Amino acid sequence: MADIIQLLPEYLANQIAAGEVVQRPASAVKELLENAVDAGATQVQLIIKDAGKQLVQVVDNGAGMSPTDARMSLERHATSKIRTTDDLFRIRTLGFRGEALASIAAVAQVELRTKPRDQDTGTLLLVEGSQITSQQPVACPDGTSISVKNLFFNVPARRNFLKSNAVEMRHILDEFQHIALANPQIAFSLFQNDLEVFNLPAGKLGQRIVSLLGNGYKEQLAACEEVTPFIAVRGFIGKPESAKKSRGDQFFFVNNRFIRSAYLNHAVLTAYEGLLPKDTFPFYVLFLDLDPKSIDINVHPTKTEIKFEDEKTVYAIVRAAVKQSLGLHNMAPSLDFDGDVNFAPIQPLRLSGDQKSSFDAANFRPDALASAASAAAQPTPREPRSNSGSTNRSDAYERQVPPRPTDQAKRELEEFYKSLSQLNVPDVEREATAIGVPVPSAAALEAAQAAAEVPVATQLPVTPVVQVVPPTPQLPLRDAAGAGVGSKVLQLHQQYLLVPVKSGLMLIDQAAARERILYEQYAQELQRETGTSQTLLFPRTVTFSPQDFAILREVEEALRALGFRFTDFGKHTIAVEGIPADVPARDEKELLEGLIEQFRNSAGPVKLERREQMARALARRVASNAATARLSDTEMTALVDRLFACQVPGYTPDGRRTLVMLEMNQLQSFFTS
Repeated sequence: MADIIQLLPEYLANQIAAGEVVQRPASAVKELLENAVDAGATQVQLIIKDAGKQLVQVVDNGAGMSPTDARMSLERHATSKIRTTDDLFRIRTLGFRGEALASIAAVAQVELRTKPRDQDTGTLLLVEGSQITSQQPVACPDGTSISVKNLFFNVPARRNFLKSNAVEMRHILDEFQHIALANPQIAFSLFQNDLEVFNLPAGKLGQRIVSLLGNGYKEQLAACEEVTPFIAVRGFIGKPESAKKSRGDQFFFVNNRFIRSAYLNHAVLTAYEGLLPKDTFPFYVLFLDLDPKSIDINVHPTKTEIKFEDEKTVYAIVRAAVKQSLGLHNMAPSLDFDGDVNFAPIQPLRLSGDQKSSFDAANFRPDALASAASAAAQPTPREPRSNSGSTNRSDAYERQVPPRPTDQAKRELEEFYKSLSQLNVPDVEREATAIGVPVPSAAALEAAQAAAEVPVATQLPVTPVVQVVPPTPQLPLRDAAGAGVGSKVLQLHQQYLLVPVKSGLMLIDQAAARERILYEQYAQELQRETGTSQTLLFPRTVTFSPQDFAILREVEEALRALGFRFTDFGKHTIAVEGIPADVPARDEKELLEGLIEQFRNSAGPVKLERREQMARALARRVASNAATARLSDTEMTALVDRLFACQVPGYTPDGRRTLVMLEMNQLQSFFTS
């Protein structure tokens, strides 16, 4: 039998390794920026063209490399940071495996210029598909400049899997943001297609957060610090009122390396428990510094997931640090143990004859009653006691306990409350609106009141007005068999609708039903590209983070097809001029942030078309805003009819049930078992 196992060619092995390290242009950005930080640079410049597909260039003023080091840096597993096995457990640098440059050079055309500070000339290397085509001395500034051109030029299949420019640029912004936040002492700049996107001067962490994420964070930052012998936690957290619908502003760094950890994120959310609005996420930038021996950072190719030796201790300390910061900045509810929590005794309100005659029930105001009660509750000054000795027990009791009300005071108080209970102030506006009668103006009401005070003999005859309330229209419903039912729909806890049908009882989740109705409406509008829009009286500006703004550009076409109208209004800012017609005009920023967050996380295991995603996201967002609304009989009936007019009335777009049928035999079994 012939031997069939053989070593892979070097170029093929490099391409396979590149598949793990270089997945998209953002992967090259991450590796090159980390190398610049490890080289001790104080200024780093990132230049991007065509979302990294055409060019990714990183220029730094770090230590630079000699000609030999420059050539060796392109070999696989060539590193200056690991010498022995023990070094693996003392890693504090970002790059250490020696795979980045070799993997990038295997799938791109690389131009490397580098010069150490103690040498007069630098080195120029040209690499194409792992093959060094040229090496020569060159005049260049101190530091290193690496240009990655035409990524995946020799692997067309990989290049075809790259997403749109907006998607790839969003991933590049993510990596740039992580490195810039972790190193505020380094000045960073980012250019996209010759336009400056960021220019971040060196400074403190708080300044870097504001300059990177926007001025809206300036008043929302709270310092967080907890130092123990095991771990040190430092950074900033956001105030609860600044929480957003999106998850994009949560950052964990372990030994200055960005990581993703659902476990530690849960610790932070637990510390915020009871302080955040529903479905919102707090902002935080937290740095964890601990012994490298107690963590393993080599468990994932991108090194964004690490393992802790003692996860429970890290969890507890992070949670305690965040909770302490919330308390120190008066953002957590606290109990006042020094205050007097005893209720003051209530004194009965006693009205004299003059006061009773001057009391006008029609002009009664609760605040006047409160002031009168407080005045009545003031203690009456006592006469000075003539005998100067010790007081007896009955006198002490008399000073501590208020006197009991007399029978006359009780009767007066009962008569007073009876007079209040006889007041009948009808809701004129609501009743008139219900029957279509115009609501009288304030001037008309004053004129009517003045006429009522005129003696009967002098009043003009008034034609009586008969109030006719039209019956509520009962729209025919459809039961499970499709038969019409005229029974009344009932609402339960402002969440569910109970519909009697021939075969039993139907329970409808009104939020899920609304989501199905809106989804099919939005899907049709996206297909026709004729979404109706309601114009805002005044345009409202909304500022996004760079990542969210990139997603907004991604879905701009779908948003406009749904009825959103907006224009650019500065850096990462838009002016919203109109929103879809059936969306309540409340908080456009919250609505758009929620859509972006759902668009980011709603893809799931099934790849959805972009417009399909947007229709689902907007339907769920609008339906959730009115999940617990009180509906009138007409609204409930219309909701049921519109649900059964849908193509798939029984389920929401993501597969949740909108209704449940209870057959008569099921209902009977509840009482016979």
